[in-house]
Amino acid sequence: MLTAQEGEHFHFLNHLATIKVRAGDHRTMSVVEFVGPRGFGPPLHNHIDEDELFVVFEGELEFRTGDERIVGGAGSLAYLPRAVPHTFQVVSETARFMNVTASTSTIPRFDRMVSTLGEAVTQPSMPEPGYVDPVRVADVCRDLGIDIVGPPPAPLD
Repeated sequence: MLTAQEGEHFHFLNHLATIKVRAGDHRTMSVVEFVGPRGFGPPLHNHIDEDELFVVFEGELEFRTGDERIVGGAGSLAYLPRAVPHTFQVVSETARFMNVTASTSTIPRFDRMVSTLGEAVTQPSMPEPGYVDPVRVADVCRDLGIDIVGPPPAPLD
């Protein structure tokens, strides 16, 4: 049981990520909460072994898979199955959302990707925007079962 402010906090790709549940050695899921600014979104990617479930708590996200684009606000839930290319983007000023990854074939590695690419912080806070090295992101993701297959979403006006 964790309170709203508890977990492992990371400045991760210009937003705040809090690992709530690590997959560890025997768990079949990981849980990470995010707070992201308008425009944030990962490159188009797919997970080799992990299904993803997003729950939007505050703000709005646009989910994209194939030609489908759906905006989900607070209370929305999005299921993104493994091996299907997808991305999302924060379309409100900020958004707070949860990502659950699960797998029945391997131990989920999404939480490891967050801690590998992120910088651990003791208090939850938004980082100052900075450069994100796309080659390092792609290398870490590939090593942890995530294939980058396209660019991140276009910047919002």
